[in-house]
Amino acid sequence: MMIALTHVVSPHIDRCELSFRDRSPINYDRAVRQHENYCGLLKDCGLEVIELSVNRSYPDATFIEDTAVVLEEIAVMASMGVESRRGEVRGVESVLANYRDITHIEAPATLEGGDVLRIQGRIFVGISPRTNLAGFNSLETILAPFGYQVIPLTVNGCLHLKSACIAIDDDTLLVNPSWLDLQPVKDFRIVPIPEDEPYAVNALRINSTIYMHSGFPKTTKLLQSLGYSVKTMDISELINAEAGMTCSSIIFEHPV
Repeated sequence: MMIALTHVVSPHIDRCELSFRDRSPINYDRAVRQHENYCGLLKDCGLEVIELSVNRSYPDATFIEDTAVVLEEIAVMASMGVESRRGEVRGVESVLANYRDITHIEAPATLEGGDVLRIQGRIFVGISPRTNLAGFNSLETILAPFGYQVIPLTVNGCLHLKSACIAIDDDTLLVNPSWLDLQPVKDFRIVPIPEDEPYAVNALRINSTIYMHSGFPKTTKLLQSLGYSVKTMDISELINAEAGMTCSSIIFEHPV
């Protein structure tokens, strides 16, 4: 069974952290509807959606992906890169403990789930404004017993690794080359996004379909021209909070 942990939109989302986007008004009611549609998409894909509300007081709580890295063997709870989000981890941990053994990244190391991209046995970790080298080293040590190859990637000009790089299949990466050191991923097929859609990278792959924000038509057409099944939905209010399609869920498998 595939499970998706999500979190309701905080009524304080207009006070969210922003690092690389100018602050724009966020319509709370519209953000809630968009998030409900997002959860509906996950359900339509056959996932069991578990929606949390424990962190409603935290403006960024709906971006639950950042709080943990969940693999088959273990859940690694994040050490958030900004003070305002550090309290989110405890509430998510209380739920993940029902499904996985738990371990932690400990401060001063920082690591957020948006900086962690798994492609089969390789775990790529973005060294970014939210994840430091100590966070990478901690994750590498935690995962060593399980045989994963943990690889650092330097991220510049954006919030997280998944802002700059997403796997659209196990051999192909959708990337913004301006924001990523491509040398560690040179053995993948690289698909650069159109330059005028710099935030289009963060797409969500479920099974053989790529789900994207509807505001990136050039990237959508590019992927379709390469033979990918692409579906779109509007998450414009969440994008105003510097989010993307992967940010609002933690997806993992749990035996029935």
